[in-house]
Amino acid sequence: MKRTTLLGLVGIALWVVNMLPPVRSLIETTMTSQMLVQLTMLTMSGWFVAHLVPLHVRDHIDRWNAQGIAGLLLATVTSMVWMLPRMMDSSLSDGTITVAKFVTVPLLIGVPLALSWPLMGFVVRGFFLLEAVATAFRLGWLYLISPERVCVNYLIDDQQVLGIVMLCIGGVLFAYFGWKLMFGTIRT
Repeated sequence: MKRTTLLGLVGIALWVVNMLPPVRSLIETTMTSQMLVQLTMLTMSGWFVAHLVPLHVRDHIDRWNAQGIAGLLLATVTSMVWMLPRMMDSSLSDGTITVAKFVTVPLLIGVPLALSWPLMGFVVRGFFLLEAVATAFRLGWLYLISPERVCVNYLIDDQQVLGIVMLCIGGVLFAYFGWKLMFGTIRT
């Protein structure tokens, strides 16, 4: 079995495991695990599934996706939608929104990122990573200092835990990329 086919099957398996009711209910018990575990696993499943896209389809997409910018824009806009507290809440109570989450996160975030990453130059990748760090800091700060619950289905304590975790993630990413820029090598 080819490596690309195997990675694609891993992506499909990861997607199916995320949809299993016991796994879903376990992950969706906290705001932190829903946002940082479930959405990340769904994005990774899409990244792996992108390995199943045939070469002739990739060539067609690459012409439309010059330097990976169109795919990056699609993934960024879609991820912004799923970071909204309203969407996180709705995905727990509305079946249509739940289905939308399980379809759009892998297909509109994971797949476009996987197809766009090799096309991106150093500056575009740097901008994307810098924005990921800034988003972690912004959302972490928002969740930490907000005096009211932003998600109806989760307590304010859980919201503040998510804020602390996101600030820590932002700090670790900032330190890592800063170290790579100053002392390491960055491959393009």
